[in-house]
Formats: sequence, structure tokens, C-alpha cells
Amino acid sequence: MIELDSVDRRILRALSEDATQSASALGRTLGLSQPATWRRIKRLRETGVIAGQRLDLDRERLGFGVAVFLGVKLATKGRVSLEDFERAVTAIPEVQTVEHILGLYDYRLRVVARDISDFERVLRRRIMTLPGVGDVEANVLLSEERRPGPIG
Repeated sequence: MIELDSVDRRILRALSEDATQSASALGRTLGLSQPATWRRIKRLRETGVIAGQRLDLDRERLGFGVAVFLGVKLATKGRVSLEDFERAVTAIPEVQTVEHILGLYDYRLRVVARDISDFERVLRRRIMTLPGVGDVEANVLLSEERRPGPIG
């Protein structure tokens, strides 16, 4: 684990809100020079604290009005490898995330669809036909608040 000072934490908070801002703009906000800000960001990337950047798309504006979390329990763990299931499920475009979890279900999937009938089609024709799928539980997302996560 890398030691972070208060300036590093302020940089991480600012970047978690808007990762597109330049080192110059970020430095002005934090009272640092552009080179000092850039060196700190570079160190945070090199040490793996900043693992990457991602594009956050507005699913509703793209026509995907429904997001559903699926708990998936594999029926035949011995006959179907986890890798086979993961490979098959990640090939489905509507599946945004695949998480291997511990608990009642083996996997948690985040699935997007245009509407509920579109989700039903994805569930019946794509997900339920995957190798080894047993029990499935669906939870429709009503609202979401994104948090940057613990920075310390």
C-alpha cells in the first residue's frame, strides 16, 4: 500500500469527480504548480493507485431505460467450468458487469435493456441458455447514486 498525503487525496477526489481536467487546471484549483500536479498524478498512476480512466455513458440517452442486477446460481458447477460461463456471459452485449461473488449466488450481473420486455428477451434467449445456469434472481434498478469510493 502506498502512503498518500492530503494533497494526493485532494487530487484523487478532484479526479474522481472529473478525470478529464488537465494537470494545469487541477493545480490551479489545489494551489499547486502544473509540474508538481503532473508529477503526483504520474506517481499515482505508476504505483497503481490510479488504475485507469473510463468513459461513463448515459444508458438512458442511448436508449437503455432499464438496468437489472441478476443473481445467477450455477446448477452444475462440476460439469461447467466457471471460465466457460464467464466467457459465454461476457459475450452478451447487454451484460455490463460480471462479478464472481460469495453467497447465495455464484455471480452478479448488471444487465441493461431498452425496456422490461427487451430485458425479458435477453434473459430468456441469452442468459438462461448459457451453460450451467440454474437459479436466477432479478432486481430492477430504480435509482443510482455514484460515489467515488474511499479515498481516506
